[in-house]
Amino acid sequence: MIPFLDLGQINRTHSAHIHAAINRVVQSGWYVLGREVETFEQAWAAYCGTRHCIGVANGLDALTLTLKAWALPPGSEVIVAANAYIAAILAITHAGLTPVLVEPDNETFNLDPTGIEAVITPKTRVILCVHLYGRCSNMTAINAIAEKHQLLVLEDAAQAHGAMHNSKRAGNLSHAAGFSFYPTKNLGALGDAGAITTNDDTLADQLRHWRNYGSGQKYHTTYPGHNSRLDELQAAILTEKLAFLEVETARRRSLAHFYLTNISNPAITLPPTDALHSDVWHLFVIRHPERDRFREYMKQNGIGTDVHYPIPPHRQEAYPDWHSYSFPISEQMHKTVVSLPLNPILTDTEAAHIVTVINQWS
Repeated sequence: MIPFLDLGQINRTHSAHIHAAINRVVQSGWYVLGREVETFEQAWAAYCGTRHCIGVANGLDALTLTLKAWALPPGSEVIVAANAYIAAILAITHAGLTPVLVEPDNETFNLDPTGIEAVITPKTRVILCVHLYGRCSNMTAINAIAEKHQLLVLEDAAQAHGAMHNSKRAGNLSHAAGFSFYPTKNLGALGDAGAITTNDDTLADQLRHWRNYGSGQKYHTTYPGHNSRLDELQAAILTEKLAFLEVETARRRSLAHFYLTNISNPAITLPPTDALHSDVWHLFVIRHPERDRFREYMKQNGIGTDVHYPIPPHRQEAYPDWHSYSFPISEQMHKTVVSLPLNPILTDTEAAHIVTVINQWS
């Protein structure tokens, strides 16, 4: 069996570094907002090319706290892709703001800039760009629209660790960006972890308050903040694993290139090839009109697959008022997308077997 993802096997390749990080933290005697968090924040900011990184508890909090720190009027509108993972939507509503859904680009899965201006109203304040599956959104076009209409831009870069757009990395393409280091991510912790990157000195200072009960000085609360602090253990592990991220990304790109050049089944819609070396291929997502039957066929041939994601945000039970909305491009994506195994430990032999099985499907 070729599993879709084996996190245990992936982390065993880093076992010595992970154990060294854990031992370092345990022996330090300092377990919350200490040297390990500072070290990782500096390293991640340098990697992304930003002045600041603020470690928080998870990716959802990274987006929510940023939206709250901007102190937007209640009910302000945030434009976001209609096929985004639910965390982006939750962040908007948790911050007391209103999501405005826009159809994604049918090929890239990311927010389609051509649909943005039609939904801008006097209440619009933010464009939230989800870099889905590891590919950056069209930030040149989106930033131009934002500048024209004096809007803030927030990246959801949870799946785009190291992805590039015009020679800049995700996290350095907007006013601020939220990252998740959930264990399945390209740079994954051993539990929940997140961060915010920004070049805005004032915002960074506010966010350091917001993550720590709204406090910058013990027992003095400046903002109605949260308890959302990156854990020292996770920070130490992330620092160790960051040293291997570029090598692992290169492997992902190599596997993506192999799939793109060798999968030839006409029933399969492959992702676009134009961003092969700027996409970090967090997921390799194909489309198949008979997804369930195709996944069962793959399973019978010993290959695990997954679906990212089966239910669009406007069909989720949490948002019943949206059930009458119609987003046909997004809805068709959610019915047909299938994620193939792609990770740094997938072997050439396994990749070749996956391609052979796919090409034999009829």
